[in-house]
Amino acid sequence: MMLKKVMTVALAASIFTVSSISADAAQISLALVGGISSSLNESSTSDDKMAEVLDEVVKDNYTGMCIAKVTNYVNVRSEPNEESEVLGKLFDKSVGTVEGEENGWYLVTSGKVNGYVKAEFVVIGAEAEALAEEVGTKMAVVTTETLRVRQEATTDSSILGLIPMEEELVVVDETEDFVKVAIEEGDGWVSKDYVSLKTDYVYAESREEEEARLAKEEAERAAANKAAASKVRNSSSGNESAPLGNGGGSASGNAVASFASQFVGNPYVYGGTSLTNGADCSGFVMSVYANFGVGLPHSSSALRSAGYGVSLADAQPGDIICYSGHVAIYVGNNTIVHASTAATGIKYTSPANYKNILAVRRIF
Repeated sequence: MMLKKVMTVALAASIFTVSSISADAAQISLALVGGISSSLNESSTSDDKMAEVLDEVVKDNYTGMCIAKVTNYVNVRSEPNEESEVLGKLFDKSVGTVEGEENGWYLVTSGKVNGYVKAEFVVIGAEAEALAEEVGTKMAVVTTETLRVRQEATTDSSILGLIPMEEELVVVDETEDFVKVAIEEGDGWVSKDYVSLKTDYVYAESREEEEARLAKEEAERAAANKAAASKVRNSSSGNESAPLGNGGGSASGNAVASFASQFVGNPYVYGGTSLTNGADCSGFVMSVYANFGVGLPHSSSALRSAGYGVSLADAQPGDIICYSGHVAIYVGNNTIVHASTAATGIKYTSPANYKNILAVRRIF
């Protein structure tokens, strides 16, 4: 709807008057959100000047966080219409910055993507700020060689678990000097002196970034399949007691799950990579996949970027399940096999989402 009349807007202690100009109602409502503190005298200001000021007000007061609320993703386009070029994808709960509004579209920047998104697919203002607490994941990045996670928020409390340098842990609570983080042994406290804090958000992916990612994933998948081919042919059918799944998934993935299951009952050793004498969680995954000719990092955080992502609902035997400070191999039937803790060793756990899952990654 277009408005063409004298308009007076009262905000807090200020008055904003626009005389005899055409203004899109959506633009005006946008301007109201931020709180306008300017005043114009209609008798001494031209229509063009007023329109220019209104445009600036919209820009100044609509610039801020936006968050996508969609089923999967919404296209980011070069112009504010559905016929223009697609520049990238803004995924559900992705975060961006609003730079302006035009005909029911927001001009947004998210990641490396700058373009237009239909306003109905994103939230802004107070709603976005409130939602940001839900969509962002606060992480503690380990900055010391071996981080001691403690039962209580003191440096002399008993040790709950050990975490290596550069691992990223989900923060579940915080005090002035300590943060509580999630690890396999449970939630424990670490001094802020030994971690750096950040908040992870999802951002838009440009068309070029998507093409590069898909090409990289396909090349890695082809290399992994080639490396595993002979190993799979020679692989045994697996441990009789292994809770392997419903027959779904690739032959390579099932072979990985079967092979990994042979080591249930063996010890957990911090920093270890031996499937028989002891491994930690990422060492276990790394060594299982090494048996199939696939090189993976000895880091649960780094494994969140291995292969390509799938949902838990689509998980197949052999997939890597990533948690805060922990990682496992899916074997089917909603079950994982993993080097759990020093107290339990390598074992099965069900359900797979016994704690919050950060990523599910498929190698084959």
